[in-house]
Amino acid sequence: MKRLTLLFALLITTALGASAQIEDPVSWAFGSKKISSTEAVVYLKATIEDGWHVYSQNVKPGGPIKTTIKFAPSKEFSKVGVTAEPKAITKYEKTFAMNVSYFENEVVFSQKVKLVKGQALVKGTIEFMTCNDRKCLPPSEVPFSVQVK
Repeated sequence: MKRLTLLFALLITTALGASAQIEDPVSWAFGSKKISSTEAVVYLKATIEDGWHVYSQNVKPGGPIKTTIKFAPSKEFSKVGVTAEPKAITKYEKTFAMNVSYFENEVVFSQKVKLVKGQALVKGTIEFMTCNDRKCLPPSEVPFSVQVK
């Protein structure tokens, strides 16, 4: 009888755990556009669900995890300048006791690259944190890979 009760409890726990939803309010898309035979722009677009936001690359220490975009070293391309972002919303957040910059709905980060042979496979990772007015999710890291032709 003890075994049956234990088995039943395990099945219930497993079923409840499987039905719990994992929140993932940000989806990413990647692309590129050649601007000359030796240069291109790589685009990293976040689509953010209503009520959520993603932080800027320019958040001061002591605040939330800022968005960090890392490009994998490659002999096929080199970065030109820094990764650009649009003007962010900046507001005081009580949770962090400071002004923070963030994006709602969507944001497109862009990085100009110089191509060695006119094409390249641009890879890297994006680390970001997303919050709403009630909670913050743990930072996520998303890999990206963009073929530039």
